[in-house]
Amino acid sequence: MRSHLLNGLTAEHYRHSVTEGVERVAAKLATTDRPFTGVQVDDLTPRVDAIDLDRPLGDTAAALDELEEVYLRDAVYFHHPRYLAHLNCPVVIPAVLGEAVLCAVNSSLDTWDQSAGGTLIERRLIDWTAERIGLGPAADGVFTSGGSQSNLQALLLAREEAKPGRAGRRTGDALGELRVFASEASHFSVKKSAGLLGLGQDAVVSVPVDRDKRMQTVALAHELERCRREGQVPMAVVATAGTTDFGSVDPLAEIAGLCAQYGVWMHVDAAYGCGLLASLKYRDRLAGIERADSVTVDYHKSFFQPVSSSAVLVRDAATLRHATYHADYLNPRRMVRERIPNQVDKSLQTTRRFDALKLWMTLRVMGADGIGELFDEVCDLAREGWRMLAADPRFDVLVEPSLSTLVFRCVPAAVTDRAVTDPAEIDRANLYARKALFASGDAVVAGTTVAGRHYLKFTLLNPETTPADIAAVLDLIAGHAEQYLGDSLDRAS
Repeated sequence: MRSHLLNGLTAEHYRHSVTEGVERVAAKLATTDRPFTGVQVDDLTPRVDAIDLDRPLGDTAAALDELEEVYLRDAVYFHHPRYLAHLNCPVVIPAVLGEAVLCAVNSSLDTWDQSAGGTLIERRLIDWTAERIGLGPAADGVFTSGGSQSNLQALLLAREEAKPGRAGRRTGDALGELRVFASEASHFSVKKSAGLLGLGQDAVVSVPVDRDKRMQTVALAHELERCRREGQVPMAVVATAGTTDFGSVDPLAEIAGLCAQYGVWMHVDAAYGCGLLASLKYRDRLAGIERADSVTVDYHKSFFQPVSSSAVLVRDAATLRHATYHADYLNPRRMVRERIPNQVDKSLQTTRRFDALKLWMTLRVMGADGIGELFDEVCDLAREGWRMLAADPRFDVLVEPSLSTLVFRCVPAAVTDRAVTDPAEIDRANLYARKALFASGDAVVAGTTVAGRHYLKFTLLNPETTPADIAAVLDLIAGHAEQYLGDSLDRAS
């Protein structure tokens, strides 16, 4: 079995096995003609369950053949131009190369003596990102597993800074008095984080949004004032730069002004909108982010990186101490005095992958402008898609896009002819269309609920998607919805 360990003696085995795997994936990518096969869970589950994991195949080629049957054949392929569903991006080749390297070397980024140059590369990328944001010379941060963890860590720091009795903050008697403010369109991880931090989900005050799904700053000011008046402690305001459902960007500069006025930690969840940091055309949509106390970025969304690749950035490096714990066997306090750079001092994780290498390779091969051009393309595509939807009587589109998301619903001819008047039936038609499209494998779209009604959603993160792709998918959606309503009318007659 030692022949399967990666070391100097097995280098040729490693080269052969990885090459064989890469060739299989490359062949699959080259021949995939739709984003999904439409396989049903009840069909795939028995195939996976039938595999006896205690009886190894003993051969790489055989294992890859089996993998083709249970995974590669039926995977959902984000690189396909008609995958239009969630915040999943096709990945750039330099990042995939970085992934291959980091897996093989298997550095752990918790301590210097496990990573050396990896530590310095991650730190340099944190500095680069902080510079792009404009956080200032005292900024710092650390890579994380994703936006949810980044938001959790940011709110942990905010909680510690706002704890009752801390200098410069309002006093109180309990954590139960702390309040977090986020728009009603913010990510669910804000409430989840509040629960994990002992505040309770009710500590999150939901601030109304305007017609463009951006936080209403007048409402925020009202809630902050009410919080103070009732003796509660404003802990943090979470502004979103790219909401999951709409891609909307909150008015960051106005929110920053209110946070300064009330002495509240400002966190910007830019998990989606961080691609604007590299944009050549739309960077101004992040105006005000430089005034944040902390920022979440997900490179694995709008920087076209493989999962996982995220980071949390802070204006004041000293606040990261709230995530620090010294263990004698890992990062004893003496290492701080000796200026040994242990990233675990900043992180909620201990063992941690060298995910920063993927972004490093991307920047060294493509440059930031190359990333920005790709993100600008999908933002431009979304605007074209919005114009198509707005001009098509079969569809009702909600918000003009700030980034690359479109939220809409099909309104078939049976509705405009008033043969169908029940809004719930229109909801069911749209839900049916989404399910039927997924089952066909011809395209994958997402769905959401707005004001109690079911809507469909395109999240456009593939620069290879064209207006023609969007038009074709819209025709498919309309066809499925009209079929459902036609069948429904037949059943009712």
